[in-house]
Amino acid sequence: MIDQIDQMDRRLLGLLRENARMSVTDLARQLGLARTTVQARIDRLERADVIAGYTLRASPVCRPPLRATVLISIEPRNGPAVLARLRSLPAVETVHTTSGRFDFMVQIAAETTVALDQTLDRIGEAKGVRSLESLIHLSTKIDRAL
Repeated sequence: MIDQIDQMDRRLLGLLRENARMSVTDLARQLGLARTTVQARIDRLERADVIAGYTLRASPVCRPPLRATVLISIEPRNGPAVLARLRSLPAVETVHTTSGRFDFMVQIAAETTVALDQTLDRIGEAKGVRSLESLIHLSTKIDRAL
């Protein structure tokens, strides 16, 4: 791992987060650094796994139109069974453990309200699910993911 990430590394990472296809020359121009310096920083950040890879960020047009966050409370010692059910559902995009009233925070996506409802039913039927609460996403105001 890298010992220290300085402010210039953070600026570089921010630019790459906005556009991972930006050329090293353009990055150098925006950062006010030499191209070789920027390339060396990128290489160092890659070696240290600060930059774990580059990926495609699909337009919202390519994503299913309906998205929801599902907050799940489970019975004690039922995490593996609930997680197995979540893993089996194609609409489930991410699962996070949480602190507080809920044990899991799940992001799901669906093409229709019927499909969304069916996914929620499959989650609720899982052995060990005590309760769930769903929050339908209406619009995205900020998205810094990937």
